[in-house]
Amino acid sequence: MKKDLISITDFSKEEYLRIMELAADFEANPNQELLKGKVVASLFFEPSTRTRLSFETAINRLGGRIVGFADPDSSSATKGETLHDTIRMVSNYADLIVMRHPLEGAARYAAEVSSVPIINAGDGANQHPTQTLLDMYSILKTQGTLDNINLFMVGDLKFGRTVHSLLQAMSEFENPIFNFIAPESLQMPRAYKHHLEERGIRYFEHEEFTDIISEADIIYMTRVQKERFSDPMEYEKVKDVYILNKAMLENTKPNVRVLHPLPRVNEIATDVDSSEKAYYFDQALNGMFTREAIISHVMNLK
Repeated sequence: MKKDLISITDFSKEEYLRIMELAADFEANPNQELLKGKVVASLFFEPSTRTRLSFETAINRLGGRIVGFADPDSSSATKGETLHDTIRMVSNYADLIVMRHPLEGAARYAAEVSSVPIINAGDGANQHPTQTLLDMYSILKTQGTLDNINLFMVGDLKFGRTVHSLLQAMSEFENPIFNFIAPESLQMPRAYKHHLEERGIRYFEHEEFTDIISEADIIYMTRVQKERFSDPMEYEKVKDVYILNKAMLENTKPNVRVLHPLPRVNEIATDVDSSEKAYYFDQALNGMFTREAIISHVMNLK
């Protein structure tokens, strides 16, 4: 039976830990020819830099071949071909499909029609499970554990698929605390807060975080995503609400690390880059090892 990764909840806690173990193995030895003779289709119906390049680097380091497109304008979607037909056709050519799509639910639909495994590289404001697994690997590497983490999520919590997936995954571990820092119009959706309430997990909502930042273990900054707003005026109102600078980190815990799924716009000042508490570029590198681990797990290569 084929194994897909569409939502972070498709994997169990044991599988999360297995991915962490495999990622450490690939970090120690990134070049392992496990995909030799295999073809992976990389279908990006939405622009991406880090996700696409880290997946394609992971596939190359595993010895696989890549087909696909980085821009839907170069695909038959411009001629009106349906997602159903594209996926049915591509699954004839490839052993695995990695797909990013602007529509929520597109990856789940693709998995239903594909004869080969599908890895969701982001579907609209819904899920971004491979980002979550690299975020978890980054938390594990910097904190030494995935338990008892006080996680600050800052910025666009309404449309931010990375925070939605990370919340669900981290709620499987012992005693997490979530602090949601967002303007009223971009607060964490009710469904995710309900998910925490059902599990008896503590969360707090704030519109400011300068006075509580000293409690954080992880500060997870997010970009306010212009492309998710139908009203440009609404975007202008909230785009620069939270800007983290180096001075704000002075009274934080020694173990605190700043994460960001990138790209950043204005939400992390460049002076933070020189702080030992900045981890977002290392986090991006962790993406390659984690995606090697995910591919290996989904295709049962290790």
